[in-house]
Amino acid sequence: MESIKDKIDQLARILGKQPVKDPNLDYKSLRAVYEQQANNDVRQLQQQAKKQRIDNIHGRSDLNPKWTFSNLVEDSEDVIEAVSIAQSFIAAHDDPDWRQSGSHMMIFYGDYGRGKSHIAGAIAHELIDQYEISVLYRQLSSLLELRMSSFDFNAQDNVGEKFREINSELLNVDLLILDEVCVNESVLKKNTQSWLGNLLRQRLVNHKNCILITNHNLEGLEQALGPYCFESIKEYDTYRVKFSGPSRRKQLSQLEESASYTSTYQPNQVR
Repeated sequence: MESIKDKIDQLARILGKQPVKDPNLDYKSLRAVYEQQANNDVRQLQQQAKKQRIDNIHGRSDLNPKWTFSNLVEDSEDVIEAVSIAQSFIAAHDDPDWRQSGSHMMIFYGDYGRGKSHIAGAIAHELIDQYEISVLYRQLSSLLELRMSSFDFNAQDNVGEKFREINSELLNVDLLILDEVCVNESVLKKNTQSWLGNLLRQRLVNHKNCILITNHNLEGLEQALGPYCFESIKEYDTYRVKFSGPSRRKQLSQLEESASYTSTYQPNQVR
């Protein structure tokens, strides 16, 4: 007749484990050993599953993988201040009450090449890694082009269905980053103002956060978006971050020269 130890050893072999060789171990000790092994296996599976979820969120986000804080050069006061605000925004996600208290919007505004998109992307990467926040990065101009194409009922490339799928993502993703808002536009068309305003209002109701990136100043942004759309922005807890430092993009002359050598978190509401 098999002893309890024989049965446990047999079970261990079935599970691919090494039998416990110490004959002096009693049943409780053996049980503790295998429970520990089982717990270790469960933790490992949980870690693998979490990594897979995070990888999937990164894959769907459309973020530039180089937009991280480690790749950011804090060489001016505006960038240093923006990073401080960004870190506070990220840290606030530790508080469940803050996350459920309302909808939050960051507005990054300033001239080209100041690091607005980079810092927004760095925020997104951190939120994905730390909190598994779903993120979607889109340029508003490309969305509007796709939206206009969706009205072509003779199109053969299912553009209408594609836009409906993207529009659903725009509504439901935890953090929406809209870049190049009103780029080269002094005023959006009325139907575009209504669509964007409705999108922001629905996200507001569902406690979804946004980052808007624009080259306009706040007055110019209000004029470009129109009253209806801009009023929806005012409903959010808004954080305005101005970028006024030097451009971080190399000039053509610099690129040519280089080639010759180398083959506490309080909203500052929009008023």
